[in-house]
Amino acid sequence: MSITNKRAVYFILLTVMIDAIGIGLIMPVMPALLLDLGGSTLANAAIWGGIMSTVFALMQFLFGPLVGNLSDRYGRRKVLLVSLSVMAVDYVLMGIAWSIWLLLAARILGGITAANHSTASAVIADVSKPEERGANFGLLGAAFGIGFILGPVIGGVAAEWGPRAPFFVAAVLAGGIALFGYFALEETVTEENRRAFEWHRALPWGAFAQVGKLAGQTRMLVVLFFQEVAFMVYPVIWAFYTIAKFGWEEWLVGLSLGAFGLMMAFSQGVLIRVVIPRLGEYRTAVLGLSMELLSFIGIAFAPATWVIFALLPLSALGMLAGPAMQGILSRAVPDNAQGELQGVVSSVRAIASILAPTVMTGLFWVYSDEGWFFTFPGAPFVLSAFLMIIAIRILWGFGRLTKA
Repeated sequence: MSITNKRAVYFILLTVMIDAIGIGLIMPVMPALLLDLGGSTLANAAIWGGIMSTVFALMQFLFGPLVGNLSDRYGRRKVLLVSLSVMAVDYVLMGIAWSIWLLLAARILGGITAANHSTASAVIADVSKPEERGANFGLLGAAFGIGFILGPVIGGVAAEWGPRAPFFVAAVLAGGIALFGYFALEETVTEENRRAFEWHRALPWGAFAQVGKLAGQTRMLVVLFFQEVAFMVYPVIWAFYTIAKFGWEEWLVGLSLGAFGLMMAFSQGVLIRVVIPRLGEYRTAVLGLSMELLSFIGIAFAPATWVIFALLPLSALGMLAGPAMQGILSRAVPDNAQGELQGVVSSVRAIASILAPTVMTGLFWVYSDEGWFFTFPGAPFVLSAFLMIIAIRILWGFGRLTKA
């Protein structure tokens, strides 16, 4: 990898880390902020949290392919710098929100800027050999994991000044990374891998149709979809579940997220570089999904706090599946369509994020003290386990189709 490419990778890893820090900063304080802005009870605040996550994801679905196609034509640098700058403004809006509707508007803007993750993935594809992409996509997961370690720590300190303070910290960090990128990032799209912009491919359905022409890739995207729906139980339900079942305080929620981030960083940054060469991308994906299945079942029925922390390494092993599946997808498309592919992957994840928050928070409410049935806050994790069974079955069929 050349010096220019190394600088690009460093910036990309920092960008993804900032995305994760932003999530880690605000997740522990989001229940308190929603309660302050209009959620009368924890269960009602969880419903509002689900709505916020849904509109955020809807914007990612609509804009992911567009941003990816723009980066294929005009370059990754411009797209990333603009998105980071707008992201900084979005965090300020969240910090000053005086109503739940302004907070909702800020999440809409944030969903548009979050499409930068697809462009970040496209940069990794640009600078990696095809056979190395699966492992290198793991670097993004590692950076995200490190961000999850730092985010709750920074957020916990900032929360001492109130539930709004972490948003301003996130704004400063996003703005700082944008400034760094302006001086450090060089363009990775060259004339060899530049592609003309086409509107019909920039719309979600057009991009899906283009990628769907590739043999077997629709099946892989379906597996990715089920995995993403299941994984959403963590950001959407984790804080509410642990508070409801174990009475955790905000600092303990943050500590658990930090521990998970540390293990995820090791899994995707180090362990995946050992596992993929030995098992291959397909078997690594099967292994990851299987570990996720076991962890979801364990968390759903965990009798005590220590069991949750004991299961975190198993959950982190499940993170091997995502980069492995991205590697399989990336090798199936030409170099001049990597941005488009990553935009499609972003949209698949966004569809999952649109559906999952409403389903997960609704299920949590149904099985809460104020719901319709008996109290069982682990119900969303049981649903995630069921989805993993479906995903493993489909992936098994993909392996037989491709003889992986």
